[in-house]
Amino acid sequence: MKRKIFCTLGPSSLNNHFLKFANNKIDLLRINMSHVDINNLDNLIKKIKNKTKVPICVDTEGAQIRSKVIQSKKIRYNKKFFINKDRGNFKIYPEEIFSKLKIKDTVFIGFDNLVGKIIKIDKKKITLKCLSAGLLETNKGIHVDRKIKINFLTKKDYKAIKIAKKNKINNFALSFTNNCEDIKKFNKLLPNKNKYFKIETREALKNFKKMTKIANFFLIDRGDLSREIKISQIPIAQRFLFKNKNKKTQIAVATNFLESMIKNPSPTRAEANDIFSSLEMGASALVLAAETAIGNYPKECVNFLVSIIKNFKKYKLLK
Repeated sequence: MKRKIFCTLGPSSLNNHFLKFANNKIDLLRINMSHVDINNLDNLIKKIKNKTKVPICVDTEGAQIRSKVIQSKKIRYNKKFFINKDRGNFKIYPEEIFSKLKIKDTVFIGFDNLVGKIIKIDKKKITLKCLSAGLLETNKGIHVDRKIKINFLTKKDYKAIKIAKKNKINNFALSFTNNCEDIKKFNKLLPNKNKYFKIETREALKNFKKMTKIANFFLIDRGDLSREIKISQIPIAQRFLFKNKNKKTQIAVATNFLESMIKNPSPTRAEANDIFSSLEMGASALVLAAETAIGNYPKECVNFLVSIIKNFKKYKLLK
């Protein structure tokens, strides 16, 4: 089995130099719809296809709540802050989630440890009390301490899929896949396309064995998954998924492989070991996210993955 490299595109990699470099090193280029304006998608796809032959994957927003913030703000411990329905600094997306929140819900915002507890709900405003200080920023994932039913795709996702199909894109990823029903609906929407189903919720872990009976390609997003289970449990979850896959199942692994290389030109020993361990478990692909989207050393990150994969192949021959 060929071990593939997937890379997320962003300001650091959406340039001619990187896209040409990608031709010989990268197997799939990911467009993260959570960070792309739908009005720019058509031109973005055309630009990428004009500069590289590497296939493109449109990664949907999926069933996730996200923040919409006009001005970033530091929220201090024990202070009140507000989710606004119509006008105000902080709103949530999709909009229908506003009416589904309840008093006493604990809300986790982004990865900066910002946590709030809902203490009051009005028609136009929800009041939270800060339990853990952090930075309130736009377009950050939001998690609530109970299950809230959300549509498996957003309105923006449907528009993105239509644009992608028009541009003959053949690869799509479903974010926040939770169960077999999500897979069936995505398959019906995109027949005869390559589809990756992302594991990033507790429910997905619970339903994984059933899901492998109707889908073959999965992607572990260890970042969002770590908001639903403790970071100390991520290694267990990763091993659980590889242990319970069947012979046809392929699993790509994503998030934090080369986090230090967002700012530094060289990786840590722990990162090298993490990558090698994922290959040893049976990862069919290694996925770079922030490293190539916003990092200072996108090419160096890709080259390091290439070198690790080569060393892994030599190691297997020696066994």
